[in-house]
Amino acid sequence: MSSVKVAVRVRPFNNREISRECKCIIEMAGNTTSIVNPKAPPGSKDATKSFNYDYSYWSHNPSDPNFATQSDVMRDIGIEMLDHAFAGYNVCIFAYGQTGAGKSYTMMGKQEQGHEGIIPLICKDMFKKIANCTDDELQYSVEVSYMEIYCERVRDLLNPKTQNLRVREHPLLGPYVEDLAKLAVTTYDDINNLIDEGNKARTVAATNMNETSSRSHAVFTMVLTQRRNDSTTKLTTERVSKISLVDLAGSERADSTGAKGTRLKEGANINKSLTTLGKVISALAEVTSKPNKKRKAEFIPYRDSVLTWLLRENLGGNSKTAMVAAISPADINYDETLSTLRYADRAKAIRCNAVVNEDANAKLIRELKEEIQRLRELLKQEGIEVQEAGTEGEKVIYNNENRPADLGPWSDDMQSSTMDLQ
Repeated sequence: MSSVKVAVRVRPFNNREISRECKCIIEMAGNTTSIVNPKAPPGSKDATKSFNYDYSYWSHNPSDPNFATQSDVMRDIGIEMLDHAFAGYNVCIFAYGQTGAGKSYTMMGKQEQGHEGIIPLICKDMFKKIANCTDDELQYSVEVSYMEIYCERVRDLLNPKTQNLRVREHPLLGPYVEDLAKLAVTTYDDINNLIDEGNKARTVAATNMNETSSRSHAVFTMVLTQRRNDSTTKLTTERVSKISLVDLAGSERADSTGAKGTRLKEGANINKSLTTLGKVISALAEVTSKPNKKRKAEFIPYRDSVLTWLLRENLGGNSKTAMVAAISPADINYDETLSTLRYADRAKAIRCNAVVNEDANAKLIRELKEEIQRLRELLKQEGIEVQEAGTEGEKVIYNNENRPADLGPWSDDMQSSTMDLQ
């Protein structure tokens, strides 16, 4: 069981906030994030609320020595999740927060050096790891899919003509999208081109809060398959890891965004799915706090929205998960920012039961080989080494003097008498 890693990141003021002469209400010290209530008297009980997270990223002032860059976020969260993926686990990183809070910048970034987001940086590092692999028995393959959830409908961003795809349930693998394109990639350039194509097809629109507001949730998925051809056992085993990178649409208020018509309908659907996500997070946190006997009876409303249904395994299931809560530093966004911080605080309590994705035979073989290696190490500590010799499969135990041991009966002195293994 592992808990969801939670990080909070505060962005600089945007043009709207600068023009309204907003004040910064966010303070960060170490992993603690504090929010100051602009309407409460200084020093009062409600003046400041503090929350502790796994990471707190101060990205408000670029000239500040504590300024957190994209590479800082990648170093703490992205590299750890990528290592889990290569170990055979499913992983998920999702960005949550108010519209215009910097979610898309954190996840996708910009096409400029030093401004790439978590998604391109993870892809780049993954292919570096594959290229640097020196194990001749190991082969890698990577498949990519990219979709958006717009007004509770799933749309394939790598094949935009396909509209309203169905979400199905697999008895073992869980929810999946039927007929979603999965494209094989062999280099970072391949994957980068697909990301560009998908981003051009995403639904974005201008609102009063954000000139390029994401009007849909985007889910970028990579399936990393590690195929090992074991020369000893002559068996082929596989580890399959699913890497889900999610850029959520931002929660919003109609009066703040000035949404009307289509924008208003989009905002209602966005808020509905994010409200359901909040309910799921709260329910999972509640379940975790209860004794084991009472946990099974709890109902988690995954199916109340397409987003939570598809993220079911990533929220409390078979996945290593990290959440980046993006917040605004401005006093005019106090209520939305406090709400985001509270959601992030609840998410810390969620426990996921991640397991290595491999078949039962492969797991048994791996565990037996690890046990053999462990026993060899124990024998080595006693001054006894096991080495292969002679015909295939024959083993000879060597003693401290590096010569084959007697085949006679055991003596009292372990150092000078060993036996032949058949």
